[in-house]
Amino acid sequence: MEACLALLAYEGAGRELVARLKYRNHRAVLPGLAAAMASLLEASDPPAIIDVVTWVPTTPARRRQRGFDQAELLARAVALHLGRPWARLLARRPGPPQTGRPLSERGRGPQLVARRRVEGAAVLLVDDVVTSGSTVRASAQVLRSAGARAVVVLAAARTPQPGAVLH
Repeated sequence: MEACLALLAYEGAGRELVARLKYRNHRAVLPGLAAAMASLLEASDPPAIIDVVTWVPTTPARRRQRGFDQAELLARAVALHLGRPWARLLARRPGPPQTGRPLSERGRGPQLVARRRVEGAAVLLVDDVVTSGSTVRASAQVLRSAGARAVVVLAAARTPQPGAVLH
């Protein structure tokens, strides 16, 4: 992956904002959150040139339980702000969700497959939260194997690493 950008620290107000979307289907936060995420991407140095926007899919069980995929909602809203197309490029194979698992168990990330080839495309991969980075690394690897020439990750929030200073 070429870059991993995150708008917020996943603590305090940032955690609450993402939790409202993820667990309480509070979609009113989507327009502002997506606009800020898109601005972060546009302000990157150098600015990322994106061909298509996709997302890290949640588990099928979580999607059925919630009735939506929060990363898909974010990706669609970010794509709208960027004026770029969005597409479901990844599918998640059955397996446990990453949420709630210790970092030591997250290392391999979820099992993902490409839904189609993306020859030569620069892909923006959207996720709600980056914790260990295993999920986005696994996703980026699958996209590269499917022909993506570049993968840029854009997350609403990132879990602060111990001792890290967030800018």
